[in-house]
Amino acid sequence: MKITSKTLIFCGLVYGVLLTGCQLVDSPRGQFLPATNPLIYADVPDPSIIRQGDTYYMSSTTMHMNPGVPIMSSTDLKHWELISYAHQALDKNNPALNLEKGEAAYSRGSWASSLQVKNGIYYVTTFSYTTGKTYIFTTRDIHGEDWQRHEIEGVYHDASLLLDDDGRNYLAYGHDAIHLVELNSAATGLLPGGKDQVIIASASAVAGDDFILTAEGTQIQKINGWYYVHNICWPRGGVRTQVIHRARALTGPYEGRVVLQDEGIAQGEFIDTPDGKWYALLFGDRGAVGRIPYLVPITWEDHWPVLGVEGKVPAELDFAVERQGLQGIVASDEFNYSFNDAALKLAWQWNHNPVVQGWSLSARPGFLRLTALRVDEDLHHTRNTLTQRMFGPVSEAEIALEVGGMRDGDTAGLAAFADRYGFVGVRQEAGKRYLVTVDNSAKNHRETARVPFTGERVYVRVTGDFTFIDGDIHHRTDRAYFAYSLDGREWHRLGQPLAMVYELTHFMGYRFALFHYANAQPGGYADFDYFHVTENANGDET
Repeated sequence: MKITSKTLIFCGLVYGVLLTGCQLVDSPRGQFLPATNPLIYADVPDPSIIRQGDTYYMSSTTMHMNPGVPIMSSTDLKHWELISYAHQALDKNNPALNLEKGEAAYSRGSWASSLQVKNGIYYVTTFSYTTGKTYIFTTRDIHGEDWQRHEIEGVYHDASLLLDDDGRNYLAYGHDAIHLVELNSAATGLLPGGKDQVIIASASAVAGDDFILTAEGTQIQKINGWYYVHNICWPRGGVRTQVIHRARALTGPYEGRVVLQDEGIAQGEFIDTPDGKWYALLFGDRGAVGRIPYLVPITWEDHWPVLGVEGKVPAELDFAVERQGLQGIVASDEFNYSFNDAALKLAWQWNHNPVVQGWSLSARPGFLRLTALRVDEDLHHTRNTLTQRMFGPVSEAEIALEVGGMRDGDTAGLAAFADRYGFVGVRQEAGKRYLVTVDNSAKNHRETARVPFTGERVYVRVTGDFTFIDGDIHHRTDRAYFAYSLDGREWHRLGQPLAMVYELTHFMGYRFALFHYANAQPGGYADFDYFHVTENANGDET
């Protein structure tokens, strides 16, 4: 039997579906299946979650991407939909956030958030080592774009918002030593003379005395009259560990214990359902696909949470759902926006702050046009790169690209984007065009294949295989494959598979990315006719 990339991708898909309980396949209409872990097989780290009636809302981290701090909703805890972002840009004049003056905000931007609601007002906090500030965003319409911005000078690391029922408001934050600082009555800034003290001297201490990472990822909640402080730590020789401290009074004294040590699943907070069940929403590091959420059932013993089933995170959850896909978080796009409706679908995020003059949906109706406004040396430095999450077990994106507006030195296409990226696209040199692949797995932006191309329209696609080999999360496929077609029907592999690697240099899972950049002269452009993302990829390139 000849083993082809098609065989590998198909096998990866089959293994992935079996291992995740049909994670990506919707049930037949009217037929419910047990919900499965991972809850979302894509990069949705640092979750903060609340419930309003029968609707759940979650915020997460997307680092250097803009808009930032995504807000998602769900009515079943399994199927999530993007509904808004807390900010459109942390700072429009910051060179690092703008990819200007040789600076970049990769792995920084906005970090872990906290989501709360009080008196009809929704609050989201985040912080940034790029700007040196902590932010509180507020709105009465969590589905809308009208988020009001409030700034606090200084970085309150992994801050969690507590809108207490005593009418006072607080942030809990820190690294090992957990601090409490009081906010004003509107919860939009610090309260002069308010509480400012350490409430837990060493949140890591209950898990040992030798750590790769001491406690961080703070979330604070008040449940049935008890204050619970959630943290993660990483004992040396162990895995990421969830620890909980509790107290009757906000300022303590706190007592703590380890509540979960299973496959590194940790960091998040608790949520209850309308019928009285409790879960912890946490995440696990899973290689190139990123940090992906898991839902962990909770029982209570003497007001202590007991996480998991015999200390383990179950693969199958104790409720059924009709939908299990990612349609609310990723989205295909025909770019058929009206002239007066130039807002992209919420699934899209720009790599760093976009430049308005460099992209358009109206210059050629039905197409996304990306114009090179300057000369850049490689994809990492390119502005107006448009991205969506790649996801597991296997995902695939296809674009139709028209290149008649490109100039010598221009490159455009579709990438599997991270620090060690790879892409397939069109490169123009000395009046000639080539279909090329570039592999940055060695961080040298190396072209690995090229074939002459004489047309103006081409189809290219990227397939990402994130399956766990034999069900072992420590042995992952993490490969991307590249292909092109001249007619949209017959596909041809190009270049070699990309070995995808998750690194802290970007601190994110891989992304599908549409791009165009110039090496020689600005002014050229590329037109993208559509972006089609497939959850049930079969990798049928020849």
